[in-house]
Amino acid sequence: MNSSSRWPVQWRPKQPWAQQVPTYRDASPALIEAAVKRATARPSGNWFVFAASRDIRADRPTGTTVAGTELVAWRQTDGELRVGPGACPHLGAPLALGKIEHGQVVCRWHGMSVGDDHGRNGWLAYPSHDDGVLCWVRLDRVGREEPTALPPVPQRPPGKQLDAVAVMTGRCEPVDIVANRLDPWHGAWFHPYSFSDLRVLQTPAETDDPADDRFLVDVTFRLGGPIGVPVRAEFTCPGPRTVVMRILEGEGEGSVVETHATPLGADRDGVPRTAVIEATIAASDRPGFQVARRAAPLLRPAMKWAAARLWKDDLAYAERRYQLRSQGR
Repeated sequence: MNSSSRWPVQWRPKQPWAQQVPTYRDASPALIEAAVKRATARPSGNWFVFAASRDIRADRPTGTTVAGTELVAWRQTDGELRVGPGACPHLGAPLALGKIEHGQVVCRWHGMSVGDDHGRNGWLAYPSHDDGVLCWVRLDRVGREEPTALPPVPQRPPGKQLDAVAVMTGRCEPVDIVANRLDPWHGAWFHPYSFSDLRVLQTPAETDDPADDRFLVDVTFRLGGPIGVPVRAEFTCPGPRTVVMRILEGEGEGSVVETHATPLGADRDGVPRTAVIEATIAASDRPGFQVARRAAPLLRPAMKWAAARLWKDDLAYAERRYQLRSQGR
């Protein structure tokens, strides 16, 4: 790899799909499962990602569910994030349908206000954190770990960035999402429209050094036809429900894709549902990147579409894995 190349976009004719080098011999189930086991054993401090920062507003509340816990979130008059129980303490009305007045949520059923710092009317906020891209909530009764003051936010590129957050939902558990991301070998086979020339250069070492617990990959991102952008990237897990892909060499060096798997709760059939909340945080020192940042409102829908396209396939992978696990296979 030559990260200093002046021409990041290169002519990379695609191989016929079936003529690729098979990867099943390298994609050891035992190796993948061991990596998943180490990842899911890492502490989270009971923190869960639940939304993109820009989606939580001061003019209306937002309702969501994490691990069966109903939540309501909004911003107070100073812009501070506020998250708490989604049911009104009076008669259980959905506070997500309330109205924000003076930084508090007013219930539409009987006018009870909630959201101050004193627990008035029996409503207490949960610890929450806005990292500038994603919103987190700490649910100690759900996580049952030693709580931490702040969530394990992954390291992100310094300086000016361009970010987009896509949200998808699957019928599986967070561990199935993590397992999908810790199988880099499926990339060019399962997503030939996006990836080619994929080689796994390094797999996690059996050591106690977290720096060795990564997958190192060379891959070409397809832009259409024979045109592609070759990069070198690593996959790591800073927490039990988070996988980070970081570009180490090539265009966008330092950029990251954070995949957060948040449990939502079971559906009507008793099948667990998991939200994939994926943040793409791009950075570049090229002059044209500043133009791209100014066009962020136009670029974000395309970035979200690209993530959703990949996850349409990857959720099928994760759901299949859950189905097999639930059958004891």
